[in-house]
Amino acid sequence: MTIKPNTVVALTYDLHTTTNGEKTFVEKATEENPLVFLFGVGMMLPKFEENLSGLAAGAEYAFELAAADAYGEKDPNALTDLPLEMFGDMEKPEVDTILPLQDNQGNQFRARVTAVTETVVSVDLNHPMAGQDLHFSGKIIQVREATADELAHGHAHGIDGHAGH
Repeated sequence: MTIKPNTVVALTYDLHTTTNGEKTFVEKATEENPLVFLFGVGMMLPKFEENLSGLAAGAEYAFELAAADAYGEKDPNALTDLPLEMFGDMEKPEVDTILPLQDNQGNQFRARVTAVTETVVSVDLNHPMAGQDLHFSGKIIQVREATADELAHGHAHGIDGHAGH
């Protein structure tokens, strides 16, 4: 069976980023702990799925996603200052801390602290991998039809199709 919409894919990967020509290891998924996902429902980066489409179990892959096809270029306007009193009695955040935030519509996102003063916490709202090219390499372990439950829920329920709820 090949990877196509409504299949569940289990794969290994090594992820490296490139910034200004410098390659950095980010993370990996192994055969013991693979990435398992429902293909074609928007959970993964579209270009990531495009590169895997049509592969079968046992296939090895390696591809690069340009920043624009991954998490976008860094947006210089995505920097903002938050008033320190917004943090109430919490300890003052430190530079490089990732803060979980929520906007007025209830959308959750993360911000990286770039500076802290007596009155302001400056944050970068860009995705941590914005502006970086992503290099993926790995192997397809398994491809199977999604179960009715997985299709109804919009996500994979593990490598064997049974959720550990």
